[in-house]
Amino acid sequence: MVHIILAVLGSLVTVLWYLHRLAEMGIDLGGLNPWLWRRRRRWRKHYDANPIYKIDHPMEMTALLLVAVAKADGDMSSQEKQTLLNVFRDEFHQSERDAAGLLISSTHLLGKGDEVRSDLATVMAASLDRCSPAQAQSALELMQRVAESSGAPSAMQSDLLDAARQALMPTLAPKGKWR
Repeated sequence: MVHIILAVLGSLVTVLWYLHRLAEMGIDLGGLNPWLWRRRRRWRKHYDANPIYKIDHPMEMTALLLVAVAKADGDMSSQEKQTLLNVFRDEFHQSERDAAGLLISSTHLLGKGDEVRSDLATVMAASLDRCSPAQAQSALELMQRVAESSGAPSAMQSDLLDAARQALMPTLAPKGKWR
């Protein structure tokens, strides 16, 4: 009986020693753990995701949309930039410094603007449930003001306005009496 216990303990020590040596060489068998793998994958997806999809505050989303309208057909003009700063100060009640910071951060988040142009509804999804109807209406009016700040809105600006209107003010399809 004692020889069986010693054999089991010897085997256990040998396995642990081999695992330790493998870990020293850089081979980690902990990656085979499915729970650890799932947790790491979830964290990586969260960490590597584009921050534009995580904006959940209506004011920040509106600022992003305003910058997207200003940069829809290329770089924003000085008139559009001044209009944006005025909107941030007057409508959002930001100080001069905070308005400039909001413009810079929104421009940085927008990047090239591919996500906003291609999938606006997904970009806005996190903030739509916190957005009141008055805020949605104000956002559309402000977008229109920025689009018209340097003349008539371009085709790309009009397309972005239409997409924002559909995302912010969903129309209910007419339904039958009992359907």
